[in-house]
Amino acid sequence: MRRVAITGLGAVSALGIGVPALWDGLIAGRSGVGLITRFDTTHYLARVAAEVPGFAFESYFDSTELELLDPFAQFAIVAAREATAQAGLELADHERDRAGITFGSGMGGVTTQDDRYKRFYADLPTTRVHPFSIPRMMNNAAASQLSMRFGLRGPALAMATACAASSHAIGEAAEMIRAGRADVMLAGGADAPIAPGVVRCWEAMRVLAPVPKDGNASRACRPFSRDRLGMVLAEGAAVVVLESWERATGRGAAILAELAGYGATADAAHITQPGIDAPARAIAIALEQARLDPAEIDYVNAHGTGTRLNDPTETAIVKRAFGERAKSLAISATKAAHGHAMGASAALELIATVLAIRNGVVPPTINYTEPDPECDLDYVPNQARQMPVRAAISNSFAFGGLNAVLAVKKV
Repeated sequence: MRRVAITGLGAVSALGIGVPALWDGLIAGRSGVGLITRFDTTHYLARVAAEVPGFAFESYFDSTELELLDPFAQFAIVAAREATAQAGLELADHERDRAGITFGSGMGGVTTQDDRYKRFYADLPTTRVHPFSIPRMMNNAAASQLSMRFGLRGPALAMATACAASSHAIGEAAEMIRAGRADVMLAGGADAPIAPGVVRCWEAMRVLAPVPKDGNASRACRPFSRDRLGMVLAEGAAVVVLESWERATGRGAAILAELAGYGATADAAHITQPGIDAPARAIAIALEQARLDPAEIDYVNAHGTGTRLNDPTETAIVKRAFGERAKSLAISATKAAHGHAMGASAALELIATVLAIRNGVVPPTINYTEPDPECDLDYVPNQARQMPVRAAISNSFAFGGLNAVLAVKKV
């Protein structure tokens, strides 16, 4: 089984465009969460989201391209451009047959879908919808666009495992490289769910955070804190470039970290309520594949949504997987800063994990106010922490009980 090198990172998030904006915002403890500006939320209970700031679509795409691209695919392409540029990725024609894409999205082109349905049902029911609506809406739109733009003729897959989608995408891409089915893979995820109908549906589940009583929307997401209010929807994309170790070292690439392990399990129990045994087993599988002892893990990037149910359950999962070592782990939930970007979240969090290893700094869990007796581990509250990180894991536990864990090593 071949080793897998991470050679490029790209991101579009509520903290800004590009990986430096994401990382600087995380370390500074800045929140990308605010009041929704995309539409009138007067009659909404949930009026908070994490929107990508300053993303001028016309700066990245011409008018013809925009006809074909939902915002989630636009975010994906911009993130992929950054990742491939950092990796210095150049493919000879014969290499393209062994270069592929695995890309996750929880919801696909729902911005387009929401707009088209509104036009059809409410505004102009007798008017034709745009002929490119389906190519914009389909869940594999981003994966297909990336494969075409970067000339990737190897495996091309779209993952739709809700908020674990990009973790599964990255893990499965690594498996293809390990097994010798590909030499280079772009992997990650994107979502753009901040649309009226989508927010209304999420609102009905009663898991979205309201505007805090003090009116400060940036403090709406408070993972692991006793007074947590719920999750905050976000938009964005993140992409990593994965290569076989031999290819990366052979071309003299700067290897950012080793993607050493991947664990995937299913609760097979409940559509929304997370379990403990299966997620803990996913952690164990990732560590076993990475040949890491629990004592060698220094940092956990938590799924950490900030809901009443998720956070104590994840605390129990970490305790089950790590035993006494759990008390010594630095754990942080970066969703407090960049929001829950659905299919993009896990990839954004993997980037944060890689940079924590490289820079020796663990990002904080911002907006933490007071301990919860059911959440009694070290969540790196409010301030980034300088510390050596030899190895780390990133957790993703999705609706439907679909679990994915990525293990990363320092090189």
